[in-house]
Amino acid sequence: MILVSFGRRSLLSLAIALIFALSSFCGGAAWAMGGTLPPLDQPAPTFSLPTNTGDGEIALEDYRGQWVVLYFYPADFTPGCTIEARRFQQDLPKYIDRNAQVIGVSADDVALHEEFCDSEGLRFPLLADTTGAVSQAYGSWIYSRSVRHSFIIDPEGVLRDRFVKVSPSIHSVEVLDHLDALQNV
Repeated sequence: MILVSFGRRSLLSLAIALIFALSSFCGGAAWAMGGTLPPLDQPAPTFSLPTNTGDGEIALEDYRGQWVVLYFYPADFTPGCTIEARRFQQDLPKYIDRNAQVIGVSADDVALHEEFCDSEGLRFPLLADTTGAVSQAYGSWIYSRSVRHSFIIDPEGVLRDRFVKVSPSIHSVEVLDHLDALQNV
């Protein structure tokens, strides 16, 4: 009865916290449920998912000729995910200067993504992977949520870098550093 008085966001935050607590309690074994990470220096798994931008669906092929920073996160409006999204937004001009597009992916639906983007002033697309199929293809899925992993995909669609232990507050800077190194090869 107490939970009923919480809002949708509070329940979602509580559920995610419990999932991560359980995975830690189980020695991290639950993380293996996400599947195998795709191999580096191979074509990145393709996708086409609905977006909050009102443009229907976005596909990886839409960004040929650009670098793509594809980041997976558990849920809109949770503390870590909000911090991570804010940092990517803060650094968005730096990504644009590097011919890179930031794209976020979670299991949340398009309506919640729209609300999150409006609330946080996000100007990059968030994709709704409600079935988890794309998250699973990237080895970034646990139970019913995307796992906080990120990938750098080059302009030809080849996976060049990945991040699996992400600290939301510094992750965008870390990705920019790796992007700079990849572009200067």
